[in-house]
Amino acid sequence: MQQQPRSTPFLNRRGLLGAAVATGALWCARGARAMTEGEIFPVVETANGRLRGLMSGGIAVFKGVHYGADTSGANRFMPPAPVARWAGVRDATAYGNYAPQMPADRRRAYADLIMYDLQPGGMGEDCLVMNIWTPSASPSGRSRRPVMVHLHGGGYYAGSGNSPQFDGEMLARFGDAVVVTLNHRLGSFGFLDLSGLGDARMAQSGAAGMLDIVAALGWIKENIAAFGGDPSRVLVFGQSGGGLKTSVLMAMPSARGLFHRAGVMSGSGLRVAPQEASRKAAGEFVASLGLGKDPIARLQALPMHTLLAAQVTMENADRAKGEAPRAFSPVLDGTAIARHPFDPDAPALSAEVPMIVGTTLDERAYRRIDFNADEAALLKFAEARVGDDARRLVAMYRDEDPSVSPYVLQARIDTDMTFRRAAQLQAERKAAAGAAPAYAYLWKIPSPAYGGRYGAPHGTDIGPSLHDIRHGLNGPSAESVRLADQLAGAWVAFAATGDPNNARTPQWPAYTAQRRGTLVFEGDSSRTRAEDDPRQAFRTYWAAR
Repeated sequence: MQQQPRSTPFLNRRGLLGAAVATGALWCARGARAMTEGEIFPVVETANGRLRGLMSGGIAVFKGVHYGADTSGANRFMPPAPVARWAGVRDATAYGNYAPQMPADRRRAYADLIMYDLQPGGMGEDCLVMNIWTPSASPSGRSRRPVMVHLHGGGYYAGSGNSPQFDGEMLARFGDAVVVTLNHRLGSFGFLDLSGLGDARMAQSGAAGMLDIVAALGWIKENIAAFGGDPSRVLVFGQSGGGLKTSVLMAMPSARGLFHRAGVMSGSGLRVAPQEASRKAAGEFVASLGLGKDPIARLQALPMHTLLAAQVTMENADRAKGEAPRAFSPVLDGTAIARHPFDPDAPALSAEVPMIVGTTLDERAYRRIDFNADEAALLKFAEARVGDDARRLVAMYRDEDPSVSPYVLQARIDTDMTFRRAAQLQAERKAAAGAAPAYAYLWKIPSPAYGGRYGAPHGTDIGPSLHDIRHGLNGPSAESVRLADQLAGAWVAFAATGDPNNARTPQWPAYTAQRRGTLVFEGDSSRTRAEDDPRQAFRTYWAAR
């Protein structure tokens, strides 16, 4: 019997294998066959150099893969620069930086559940990195898999692809697909519009964070085949801020041809910031730092923490109103973003890209705070929105769901006014373009968190979409697994073919203005159904206002 080596395998700081590798084999459990180094640490050749990943449950994982150069110093606010080639094998077993940002206040129960701010890797400006999960790190064309690029939520100000809730291993295994998450610049680092300060280099600074995503998609087009992915079948999708970013990509000339299907979950972006408003915000930001005239060089030289502190000060004005920060977001600059994404219509340059557009029933439950609200509070809430029609409006919502709390009905009213209205317009306009189908879904299944007090809130469909039910808004159960099979199964089919129909769900019709076909997830998985124009009365009510 061959003697087992005395040393145990390890990775040192340089990512080099320890003494056990020198034997030419690594050992599993007692008596198991010897495993080669390549079976545990797969190596992939990219256009920039070789990368070493790590196997996890049969999935090859590559983390912290740079698709762009460090964005600090002279690269700050500039379009992303390419990665320099390297020699040898670079370790890709640990997360890279995530963009500078202010964590959410986890004293709020929802913020703690959603986990946007629980992210490894360390905060820093060298944040143009991606994470890749693949069933087979092989460039063989015969077995290339669809590529599912998931854009993280957190608006344009927070989050990262490093968050545990966006881990792609479960989806890669379930869907036999290559899953990618990525980080990009956020807040003032990604969307500070300095174009009004007379420096031509800053013409696209208000869209730098979106240009990062385009650069990542360009890297994927060039390199994903080495990871077993099919560069001609790339889905870009995401929830909340991920949906907003996907919406904007649809209108970016530089993104054309880099992705072939698009998915928007609770983040339908119809418009981006007008340049007048973005330049005003940039002026306030620069003034708060006391930089005077010709501030660009000084802005690029300031410590990251100084810029972030000034950014948070401006963002807190929105937080004080109970809203997500809006001071810094993509700008209609006429070049990087030449038109509003879906206003007044769907963009022609992505006409051939099919879309899925979805919402949850009670999105705005994440912003409501008075769980003890009574019927009087609900009426007052409605009066602030529709005036004298408040009693009729409340009666409509009560008739739909007599048992739900006033708190959840407040959230539902706000959701129909905002998230759902935008999603319906986006689906309508995409369908009207006629070149590629749009599909719509509505997630009505309440989160079990805190006894169901949130209803079906913003983000409760994230876990199922990634076939990962550990997410705090869902929780492990047989029913959660079945629902994840359905929603993730639809996303996988869509990535593979451009059509979400699959054996796990009922027939899902494309969305049209005449029928408004929608896949409704309600109750247990057996009640998932296709329905024409669900909740029609509420759609028509808010469309008329």
